[in-house]
Amino acid sequence: SASFFKVKMRFSAVAAVVSVSLLGAPVAAFVAPLPHSQSPRDTSALSAAAGLEAILFDCDGVLADTERDGHRPAFNRAFKENGIDDEWGVDRYGVLLEVGGGKERMTAHWNEVGWPGAIPEEGRQDKVKSLHLQKTDIFMDMINEGAIPLRPGVLRLVDEAIENDVALACCSTSNDKAVSNLIKTLMGEERWSKFEIFAGDMVKAKKPAPDVYNMAVEKMGLDKSKCVIVEDTQIGKEAAMAAGIKCIVTKSAYADREDFTGADMVVDNLDDGSVSLDTLASLL
Repeated sequence: SASFFKVKMRFSAVAAVVSVSLLGAPVAAFVAPLPHSQSPRDTSALSAAAGLEAILFDCDGVLADTERDGHRPAFNRAFKENGIDDEWGVDRYGVLLEVGGGKERMTAHWNEVGWPGAIPEEGRQDKVKSLHLQKTDIFMDMINEGAIPLRPGVLRLVDEAIENDVALACCSTSNDKAVSNLIKTLMGEERWSKFEIFAGDMVKAKKPAPDVYNMAVEKMGLDKSKCVIVEDTQIGKEAAMAAGIKCIVTKSAYADREDFTGADMVVDNLDDGSVSLDTLASLL
């Protein structure tokens, strides 16, 4: 039954994380496999998805709660390894999240507080790029080690979308390699192959500009009126609104700092909000 399938999937996802923490083995080895239905599709599910063409996910904070406990410590480690006497605390990083993009975030921070001596004025842009690449490598190691699990309900909704031929995309300001690695490692290669990824510097203007979502719609040949965006931040919600696409917000670690006015739906997470294809289609 559908309820048994949901329970089974949740158990599998939990088992994956527990196995990693106990055995220290690569995450991908324990990712629940993509279920393949042996019976005709549930016609009610098909009906629910009939008006829904695509789900456009943000990455950080939506697929996994990566900002506070992933990117932030990765930045700090990159700073330390480069002799930069700077450490971003939880609250400070929350403020910096108002700036979209890691390179832009570092630049905004040091423009405000003063640039460290380890980064001379000449060649600053190149050093920031180098730091960001190093931070990305550190972050990807954390993902590969199983330090950051998927958020509740993500795998279930992704599987429901795949089962019903609803297109999937991940639209993020993060490095495209990091986004791709997160999806492949935490969801498995088969699910990863179903995603179109639009990330990093593919667009010049990052969120809250709508450019990355507009690019996804254009490249995938989608109808905006048949898409739903899943975001977790105020600037992400603003990007969705500017793109003219319906948006559901799943609150993440920094939700208490955010203003989600204008979002079409706000939930703690996809499971607690009982978010399904039917839920998303009802927003259209």
